[in-house]
Amino acid sequence: MKFPMQRNPIKIKALIILLLAILIAGFTTFLAIGILGTSTATGRSGKELIGKKTPFFVAPKVGGQLISLEDYKDRPVVLNFWASWCPPCRDETPGMERVWRKYKDEGVIILGINVQDGEKEAQRYISEFGVTFFNALDLDGDITVDYGVTGLPVTFFINEEGFVIGRWVGSISEDKLDNWVSSLIFSEDPIAELNGENPNGYRRLD
Repeated sequence: MKFPMQRNPIKIKALIILLLAILIAGFTTFLAIGILGTSTATGRSGKELIGKKTPFFVAPKVGGQLISLEDYKDRPVVLNFWASWCPPCRDETPGMERVWRKYKDEGVIILGINVQDGEKEAQRYISEFGVTFFNALDLDGDITVDYGVTGLPVTFFINEEGFVIGRWVGSISEDKLDNWVSSLIFSEDPIAELNGENPNGYRRLD
């Protein structure tokens, strides 16, 4: 006579707990890999251009005529993307202007690229802050797309050979901008840290 096998409830419970633990561990590992493999919105903005030739463009200058980046291909260039509706842009513009006035006789060019504004809004902003460096209007958004800009402000540092050697995403402090511009102008081998971000001083584009 055969007796039915009796299942040990303690062993079954232990097996269930073990399986749940394995599932939780696997999910946690998967989640961690996903997080580590995903860059922030600020981290992605303009990242692909570092070490590459800068995209040249021709655009209307605020105030009239056209401006071409190629006109400055033998000079170091600081390219700053901004908009009048962007609070972090407003934070950094006064410092940008002071750095420009400090180094403009050293051959560097600071060129602003206005995004998602009309010319009247851009002109009003420039007048408000007393900006004297040139600014171009990206009316159709092509320059923004070519530079991989996903939010504002973003500042690119371009050497005399036309290569993007660094970028800062988000508002940049005047001290950091001063140091980086000085390195861009005077150093034969600009500091490697010409790359960074300020997530708290950044606004994503719609």
